[in-house]
Amino acid sequence: MDKSTTNDIQGQIPQVRPSLDELAREGARRMIAAALELEVEEYIQKLHHLRDENGHALVVRNGRAEPRTVSLGAGPIELQAPRVNDRRAEHRFTSKILPPYMRRSPRLNDALPVLYLRGLSTGDFEEAIPALLGVDAAGFSASTISRLTTVWQEEREGWCKRSLTGKEYVYVWADGVYFGVRLGEDKQLACLVLVGVLPDGTKEVIALQDGYRESTDSWLSLLRDLKRRGMPAPSLAIGDGALGFWAALRQVYPGTKEQRCWVHKIANVLDKLPKRVQPRAKDMLHEIMYAPNQQGALEDIQRFEQEFQAKYSKAVECLLKDQDELLTFFDFPAEHWIHLRTTNPIESAFSTVKARTKRTKGAGSRQAGLAMAFKLLLGAQKRWRKITAPHLVALVQAGVKFLDGQRQLSLKVA
Repeated sequence: MDKSTTNDIQGQIPQVRPSLDELAREGARRMIAAALELEVEEYIQKLHHLRDENGHALVVRNGRAEPRTVSLGAGPIELQAPRVNDRRAEHRFTSKILPPYMRRSPRLNDALPVLYLRGLSTGDFEEAIPALLGVDAAGFSASTISRLTTVWQEEREGWCKRSLTGKEYVYVWADGVYFGVRLGEDKQLACLVLVGVLPDGTKEVIALQDGYRESTDSWLSLLRDLKRRGMPAPSLAIGDGALGFWAALRQVYPGTKEQRCWVHKIANVLDKLPKRVQPRAKDMLHEIMYAPNQQGALEDIQRFEQEFQAKYSKAVECLLKDQDELLTFFDFPAEHWIHLRTTNPIESAFSTVKARTKRTKGAGSRQAGLAMAFKLLLGAQKRWRKITAPHLVALVQAGVKFLDGQRQLSLKVA
């Protein structure tokens, strides 16, 4: 057969090539099917020695379940899970990979609030979800998000009542984050947030509550509630200069040391200086912030005062009034300084909420705004790393003293 004839024949045969999405879905289907088979096989092998009075196995395979369409990141796929007949009393096999009634992966359940919080309004879901997951994607619609916000509110209400007995937060970051709401008289929601560090170095959201303009009464109500639910005094609290939090902290946890946020302080000082001198002032403030020891920081503060006092006394006053609280971090491990100088863990997590509310001109109601913030923070918490040198947190909790970031060894007197 000559070359021209071969080309003619090939031209008559339709070239059916699966798309990349189809290949991904098929690959996902095969992998999940294999994982389900292995899960069942391991379950049966583990219990194969169990027999009834007639010597028959109590745990055996039992065919397959009805086909089920499940939405994954790669799109919807059809799965038919193997079944197990477990004839032991009060025992039943439940797949951890594909639990009963699951129609979409937990990862997609996490993706829905992320999409919503990042600015995809409920009306956009009608178009966006089929584009992302295919036209056959089930269980996704504009009403899905409306239902989810109600669920998030209920989850937050239960979370706010949980016991904190046994929880010891060595460090806590406090901040009040503002974002818009469309409904109600007050168009700004002040969200009071506390994030803490446990003795093993893990970061965890402690509290998230509506608070009127970060007032002392709002913070006082929050801290008293935490104490009532069992939270002991933390070793150190980090926050900006908002007087409401510090006044409340001194009433509820008077023994907790205070560290002012350097990012907020630098912004406040620069705001009191003309733009032409701000670069120089910012460099000097960073030298104070990153000084290797407390004495060096105090000397840098003196230099800043000498250079700007004559013309810009308000900027100098802004720095000096919180001088001691700005340098508290020197009394803690040097490895932790990067975490203790700012409230960045809260600021970075809330950037998504602010982007969402800016896109939609507000979060709707105050309760919806709190629910959004709650879902975002707890979702982000799963990906937070432990703080640097987590083993040192337990030493701080135990009362070990640090000077300029270095552990001080106590000498026993004979």
